[in-house]
Amino acid sequence: MLRTGLALAASLTLAGCGMLGADDAQDGITQAQLVSAGENNADWITHGRTYSEQRFSPLDEISTETVSGLGLAWFADMDTARGQEATPLVIDGRLYVTTAWSKVKAYDAATGEPMWDYDPQVPGETAVKACCDTVNRGLAAWGDRLFLGTLDGRLVALDRDTGEVEWETVTVDQSQSYTVTGAPRIIDGKIIIGNGGAEFGVRGYIAAYDVDNGEELWRFYTVPGGDEGEDAPEYLRKAASTWSGDVLGGEDSIGGGGTVWDSMAYDPELDLLYIGVGNGSPWNRAYRSPGADGTGEGDNLYLSSIVAIRPDTGEYVWHYQTTPGETWDYTATQHIILADMDIDGAQREVLMQAPKNGFFYVIDRATGEFISAKPYVSVNWASEIGDDGRPVENAEARIDKTGKPALVTPGALGGHNWHPMAYHPGENLVYIPAFEAAMVYAPEENWKPDRARGFNVGFNLGAGDLPPDLGIRREVYGTVKGRLTAWDPVKQEARWTVEFPGPWNGGLLATGGGLVFQGNSSSEFSAYNAANGDKLWSFPAQTGIVAPPITYTVDGEQYVAVLAGWGGAYAITADGELVNAQGPVRNISRLLVFKLGADGALPDIPELARLPLDPPPSRASEETIALGGEKYARYCAVCHAPGAVGSTLLPDLRRSGTLGNRRSWLAVVNDGILKDNGMVGFSDSMNEEEIDAIRAYVIHRANEDKAIEQPEQIVRR
Repeated sequence: MLRTGLALAASLTLAGCGMLGADDAQDGITQAQLVSAGENNADWITHGRTYSEQRFSPLDEISTETVSGLGLAWFADMDTARGQEATPLVIDGRLYVTTAWSKVKAYDAATGEPMWDYDPQVPGETAVKACCDTVNRGLAAWGDRLFLGTLDGRLVALDRDTGEVEWETVTVDQSQSYTVTGAPRIIDGKIIIGNGGAEFGVRGYIAAYDVDNGEELWRFYTVPGGDEGEDAPEYLRKAASTWSGDVLGGEDSIGGGGTVWDSMAYDPELDLLYIGVGNGSPWNRAYRSPGADGTGEGDNLYLSSIVAIRPDTGEYVWHYQTTPGETWDYTATQHIILADMDIDGAQREVLMQAPKNGFFYVIDRATGEFISAKPYVSVNWASEIGDDGRPVENAEARIDKTGKPALVTPGALGGHNWHPMAYHPGENLVYIPAFEAAMVYAPEENWKPDRARGFNVGFNLGAGDLPPDLGIRREVYGTVKGRLTAWDPVKQEARWTVEFPGPWNGGLLATGGGLVFQGNSSSEFSAYNAANGDKLWSFPAQTGIVAPPITYTVDGEQYVAVLAGWGGAYAITADGELVNAQGPVRNISRLLVFKLGADGALPDIPELARLPLDPPPSRASEETIALGGEKYARYCAVCHAPGAVGSTLLPDLRRSGTLGNRRSWLAVVNDGILKDNGMVGFSDSMNEEEIDAIRAYVIHRANEDKAIEQPEQIVRR
């Protein structure tokens, strides 16, 4: 049944002062305002616009009939040339946004006039702890403060008017490879924030902090710690029975993973906070939770799960595991949306998610009861989700059991990654930024964790490297697709789809004007008809867009804003020449703001020459090159791309000036002379012979690619 409690109370509060708008926010954001954020058409005061995270705005001045008149009102250049993933907040006519490296900027939301900026001075060497770029996804607001999680694990309270720091607290063990990239949420004066780092070997948790002083109020661990005695919470004792081996508490302990690095949603009437839990550490369950025969064993709760907890105390209420015994990096940290809808003739209070594993889930959000799930992209690891809510797996894809390599879809990037979906209640559609890409999972023999540096995943990340054949590479990259899918959660099927020439399409916004807004890797920001997917408007953004748009009003005039800037996991690891069918995508980080009748223009793109490959001759032995390839796959590929193909975001090592000089190479890779730029030294993980073998491997790869380089590859961009 439809619920009325808090919603009715909120509406009565609003009735006494009129519809909540900018003036009402001047005295500060309150719990009542967050609960009733859906009635505030002027502002965007919390990450998903409302606690339900629907990312739907009823604003309709910009509509299917008027969107053709949309133009650039103003833009602001960022000072960070890395991936931009943040959702801005708009409060009282000001726009607040985070950028890469956890910086914060404030602007007049109508004119773009800069108001203030804040730089938390995150140490450059923190970048090596981040699996997927130095990104940040946004802020939370309470009272007259803004709250930020920094890449190095701090929680910072800023004065909303000045940007001055009021307090900060460290939320993680900074000696470990924890990072914070997600936006906090605030419930009744408690700041809720998680963290990342499962690929590197940490134990996941989410915690609440007091808005007044940053004091930790509770902490909820998502995986057992290896010694779950009688004093441990019951939910962790239950979880411990689903793990085996000693990876959690023994000599090879590396945390277990399960980080809560992005998704949250909240139901005020049920008083339930929903969190999405990430992958295991290591990915390969055969090493993480080995059975008696050495193969993977157990569901490994609460990995890849949606968990409902009490925000006041952190008390466990229920969970649903999307991928039991996950071994493919199939996180459930993807966007969670809450909605009420009619299913089989009954009104249901549901939670919806399209996690990495490729199935779209509808779950009862009061009880955690499984309602339905169907694949929204190509899936070969499982044939279906059974009536009991568990997947019917393909035995050949269960690589922690077979010990053999397998081509699995979706791959580790998932069928949907962090990019927010949107829900249009009028259409009853969820818009998914979907992704088609398989991955070769090859178990690494005799794997051991490295607590100092590098991915601790238990797979050989170089197993799927493409051969030095331009035709094959183009063919493979041609199979990697981005897709905007309008998904009917009741029928569990797509109503319409839009295919993109490149993958990694951006987050979404749905509006009462019948529109869906989205950016993509083709450097285009577009508006689509929410009902049928027709493209009605587009803007050449000059750079790939992965962040989600927002909309707001100032003095009754509607604006649409989006943070542009190519980056994130795919951007830093894909072939810079082939990542997009229309050519390389460069990073030009900007905030773009649009309104009807505006006619602003971006400056011309400066021409930059991408130089041809000119490496020194490859003279190393096959054994040395093989050793270098092995070490490159484990320690370098996550930032500099598999096979050393080079992205357009981070340095292409095939073109490095240090390749020809062993001493210079060691100064960077061994000694860490560029650590302030994010390139730390790896002397704790490899000896000089191994590090120099990586140089030999990169030289070898550069010569292979030079031999196949064609004139058309030397592009102007």
